[in-house]
Amino acid sequence: MKKLLFSALMLASLSAVNVSAQNFGFGGFQSQEITAQFSEKFTDINYAGDDQGYHNLDIYLPKAAAPKAGYPVIVHIYGSAWFSNNSKGAADINTIVSALLDAGYAVVCPNHRSSGDAKYPAQINDIKAVVRWIRGNAKQYKFDASFIGTSGFSSGAHLASLCAATNGVGEASLGKAKYNIEGEVGKYTKESSAVNACCEWSGPIDLMNMECNGPLQMQMKPEDALMGFAYPGNEDAYNLLSPTYFANKTTVPIYCFHGSDDNVVPWCQGEELYKILKERGAKTGFTKVAGGGHGFNMYSPENLKVMVDWFDDARKAK
Repeated sequence: MKKLLFSALMLASLSAVNVSAQNFGFGGFQSQEITAQFSEKFTDINYAGDDQGYHNLDIYLPKAAAPKAGYPVIVHIYGSAWFSNNSKGAADINTIVSALLDAGYAVVCPNHRSSGDAKYPAQINDIKAVVRWIRGNAKQYKFDASFIGTSGFSSGAHLASLCAATNGVGEASLGKAKYNIEGEVGKYTKESSAVNACCEWSGPIDLMNMECNGPLQMQMKPEDALMGFAYPGNEDAYNLLSPTYFANKTTVPIYCFHGSDDNVVPWCQGEELYKILKERGAKTGFTKVAGGGHGFNMYSPENLKVMVDWFDDARKAK
């Protein structure tokens, strides 16, 4: 519990100074030297049509020759406990992104509004806008928009899986809680925000059940900062924050990775999403990584291959 509280307080302190450290991915410090191989990189493209840095994205195109229809696309989202609005440059570039590029995928790494910039559902509105932007700009950037997947680490995994689980959801309501999940960010609102598959790494998934045996007892919880209020008495709202609520038999394939030694987001979160998806008839998979921490000892060649194969299989099935 002390480790969990320390992690949360560390993230809060970073938020207070307007996190923009490009070499910190909240799974530990990452090398500033990019070793991922790509043919082209486009930096700081605004997907919302405004002048806000939290609405910028980076694009990496693989070295492999583009197929006739263009490159299939993965949106990879950084982790930050939703506290950072400018960490796209630290979004697992040398691990997850590198493996996807080597497999022939274009990778889009977006910023999104932090919990300090705006409360939920602003963050998922931003990710939905990124997907729509990809479809609206497919020709210019050699995207094959017939296949778009999502990936993410930690809070980025939450947004990646929530995006995948809410295909076709506009406004969601439960009890007194009501949220516009789709949002109206950007000028491509007539494009679809639907995605075709997802891989989530170490994500907080059921925000009402963070220890998988009841609400996490902490003085400060990132999800409370995201929502603008605490869980007790707001169960309906927290349900609408959780991918588990939206999971059903039509949910696109979602694979879950979680480390057995994760002391920030317990591994039972990944297992819970896997079990719920399986029970409801969706295609899913789960790897509990022995000795894996929160971003540490997770990205072995074997696990990265599982991720790539997952997306490849989803493309074939589609």
